[in-house]
Amino acid sequence: MALLRLSKEIWLSPYLCQECAECRDCKSKKSNLCTKFPFRIDPWMHDGSSRFRNMNGETIHHFMFVSSFTEYTVVHRANVIKLDPAIPPSRACLLVCGVSTGVGAAWRSASVERGSTVAIFGLGSIGLAVAEGARLCGAARIIGIDVNPDKFALSKKFGVTDFIDSTSCIEKSVSQTINEMTDGEADYCFECVGRASLVEEAYACCRKGWGKTIVVGVDRPGTLLKFTSTEVLHSGKCIMGSLFGGLKPKSDIPILVKKYMDKELELDKFVTHEVGFEDINKAFDLLHQGKSLRCVIWM
Repeated sequence: MALLRLSKEIWLSPYLCQECAECRDCKSKKSNLCTKFPFRIDPWMHDGSSRFRNMNGETIHHFMFVSSFTEYTVVHRANVIKLDPAIPPSRACLLVCGVSTGVGAAWRSASVERGSTVAIFGLGSIGLAVAEGARLCGAARIIGIDVNPDKFALSKKFGVTDFIDSTSCIEKSVSQTINEMTDGEADYCFECVGRASLVEEAYACCRKGWGKTIVVGVDRPGTLLKFTSTEVLHSGKCIMGSLFGGLKPKSDIPILVKKYMDKELELDKFVTHEVGFEDINKAFDLLHQGKSLRCVIWM
């Protein structure tokens, strides 16, 4: 991810999704998966080349088309968005990934409705961003599920109304607990950890007939989900993936910027630490210790 400054302009460069604005998918409102520049984990630029060399002329690889831990970088135009320069860089950078992904999952992928019930599996920064998005959409009840009971107090700031400590669910599964709490399952369930068993639990407590289970977490490659075809047929539920929250970068991120400037989207509460680039390892330590949501690194 990268946040670039050109004179007084701010340019944001997401890596999860590109938007060429020319292919069938980019022209459609139904998808944010660009056909011309598809998402992939790749050490090269889109054309298969590298623009970086070390002092000996040896190739240095890119990171998913965007390399931001450099003073100078080369970014394809499909990965660059011009932003309102009024937004502080320390807040604009949150919209490259993470916060935008969670907010977008509720807003764009799920289209959470006002008055609905939402269940979120995993209250890390992505899950809390889903809660923020659900709050913005007017959800009446937001249930947060996590293994750390200390997350409840923090999650209230993001709109979470109920909390389930999954480690305390011994006699009943988490999905059974949610079904009892909601008198018949949640309207929207989000898996934000990256674990197949939690996707299955989310699906199990998703409202029959119209409920949506949205997969946001990144699981291990090759992991399989277990559903019977009869269950899928009879339940009438929907399960879907949400890459980058279903956001079209060039179209939707400026909308999120405006929501922040209008004090609707509360980005400030996501930033728990700020460090200089020389302390980047400290930022990773805070992340591993569970003490940080988003740490802004100043270069």
